[in-house]
Amino acid sequence: MTDPTQDAAIQLAETIQQSHINRAPSPSHDNAPDTSFDTKQPVDLDPHPSPPLSEIEDADSDEIPLSVLRPTPRRAQMPPLPDMRFEQSYLASIKDTTGWAGIAYITMRDQVLMPLVQGMAWTLIVAGWRHWNKASNFKGRTVGSRIRRWWWGVNNWTIPEAKGRMRDAGKVEDFYKGQASAGSD
Repeated sequence: MTDPTQDAAIQLAETIQQSHINRAPSPSHDNAPDTSFDTKQPVDLDPHPSPPLSEIEDADSDEIPLSVLRPTPRRAQMPPLPDMRFEQSYLASIKDTTGWAGIAYITMRDQVLMPLVQGMAWTLIVAGWRHWNKASNFKGRTVGSRIRRWWWGVNNWTIPEAKGRMRDAGKVEDFYKGQASAGSD
C-alpha cells in the first residue's frame, strides 16, 4: 500500500505541470517583446549648443563645463544586433502552418536537417583545406611556393621535409650509382 501523502504530492506536482502547458500557443501573443533596437529613438540635443573651448579654459579648477559633461553625440558605427533567439524564429516559421504535419516538417528541417547539412559542409571544407595544404609544394619556383615559404618564414614555422617520392629519390639514385659502380669492377 502506498503512502497517501506521497500520492498527494505526486498529484499536486502533476496538476501544476499540466496547468502550465499551453495547448494552443499563439505566435502573435506568445512572442517575446521587441528588443530596444527594433525602433529608432531620436537623440535629444541641447537647444543651446555649448560654447567653444574658451569656456573650458575660463572654468575654475572645481568646475566641469557642460561641453565636457555632455559631448556631441556620435553616429552609431555598427548596425543593431539581430535577434538570434531560436524561439522567435521558430514561432515565426510555424505561424502559417495549418496542421501537425507542417509543424513536424519545419521542426525536422530546422533541428535535424539544417544542422546536418551545415556540419557536413563544414567538414568537407576543412577536409579539402587539409588535403590542399598537405599537397602544397614548398620546393618549387612558382609564385605560390614563394608566397608559402615567405608566410611560413614570417610565422617562424618550420618548413616540412619533402615526403614520399622526392625524399626517396636520393636513395634510389645512390642505389643505382652503387649498382653501376659495382658492375664496372
